[in-house]
Amino acid sequence: MDAFTTCLWFDTQGEEAAKFYTAIFPNSSVEKVTPYPTGERAGQTMTVDFELNGSKFVALNGGPNFTFNESISFMVPCQDQAEVDHYWTSLTEGGGEESMCGWLRDRFGVSWQVVPAGLEEMLSSLDPARAERVSQALFQMRKIVIADLEAAAAR
Repeated sequence: MDAFTTCLWFDTQGEEAAKFYTAIFPNSSVEKVTPYPTGERAGQTMTVDFELNGSKFVALNGGPNFTFNESISFMVPCQDQAEVDHYWTSLTEGGGEESMCGWLRDRFGVSWQVVPAGLEEMLSSLDPARAERVSQALFQMRKIVIADLEAAAAR
């Protein structure tokens, strides 16, 4: 079986979104742009095949029937604060919206979680008081600040 491919339904911005994402993530590229062959959208972009750091995606310009919501999001694992800052700033650029606990929506409405390495370990600590302190610190954040989580864990 081949790897899964995620299909993202856009109104008309699929090609713009694919170019935006591939400019942000390493090892990424637009692979193929397919136009609508006939009909009222003939010649306009129908689908865009692209890869983000080795994961396959298709952007489908399917019209305004469906929109994104937070029930689906993409987790961006980050090694350090510099990566958290980079992805947070890049993905919110041009009209994205910050949410809570490392979540955001980009300008196309796609939801992302920008998550530092070690967060899951801190939240699942065998010391329940430590896990609670980290949780409470996280609940106060929009973009995650690793030093603040580590300070909460150490108290």
